[in-house]
Formats: sequence, structure tokens, C-alpha cells
Amino acid sequence: MLVYFVAFSVLIVGWVFDSASVDYRFVALGAVIPLIEVPTGHAWLLHTLLAPILAFGAVALLARGRRIAQRRWIGIPIGMFMHLVLDRTWANADLFWWPVAGREELGTHTVPELDPVALSVVLEVLGVALAVWIVRRAALLDPDTRARLFDDGRLTLR
Repeated sequence: MLVYFVAFSVLIVGWVFDSASVDYRFVALGAVIPLIEVPTGHAWLLHTLLAPILAFGAVALLARGRRIAQRRWIGIPIGMFMHLVLDRTWANADLFWWPVAGREELGTHTVPELDPVALSVVLEVLGVALAVWIVRRAALLDPDTRARLFDDGRLTLR
């Protein structure tokens, strides 16, 4: 479900923030970071609300006083939040709110990306279709536009 998380995160962040200064490379990276847990089959810290909150704090502390760096790196926790929304982690209160509401140990829940697998396949197909739409809408077939995305993370979805 790699393309699903990237495409939908980029689209939703683009619509919500509607800002030319969003670095979509970092949003995409943040959206796929929780997938690190998929090979284990179990949801751990990256599938809790605590992970993106800690990432926000790290960005705020490590890039203090450097506004451009903060603006770039803030995309990672935003992408991580998007992942939690898109994989329906919020529907599992014990996992999502761990350790506040979740009394169970981490690793006792199946990663949402694998439950059910058929739904994951359908969502990935939708993600590929959306990615094609984004490529066309943002004119990413143009080498200059694509170079701008790779150089500074900028993307225009209008």
C-alpha cells in the first residue's frame, strides 16, 4: 500500500494547506514511515498517535530558529498523521491512543494495512489511479516541473 499512502497524503495535504511552501517529498516520506512495521505483522509505536507527536516535537526542537528547515521537516509528522487517518488506525482506540487509553502492550494488534488484505489491494489500485491523476494535474510529465518537485518538494495541484 505504498502508492495509496503517498498519493492520498499528497492530495489531502495539498487541499488542506493550499500552500506553495509545503515540501511534498517529506509529506510522502512521513506517510510511508509507519510501513516499517508491516513486515512484523504487528502494529507498534509508529501506529500510535504518540509517534507523530514525538516527530513534531523533534522537528520543533532540532530546527529551532531555522524557519525554512522547520517548514521542510514538518512534512514528516504531517505525513505520519495522514498515515494514521488513511489506514484507519484511529478506529482502534487502544492502539491509536496508546499509552493514554491503550492498556495493552504494543505489538498485540495486527497492522491495519494487512487487515483485510483484499481491501489493501483495492486501496492500492485507487492510490495508483490517484497518482496518475496527480501526475497529470500537476504537470509532472514536464521535465522542469518534475525537477522543481525533486529539487525543493514543490507541487501545484491546481
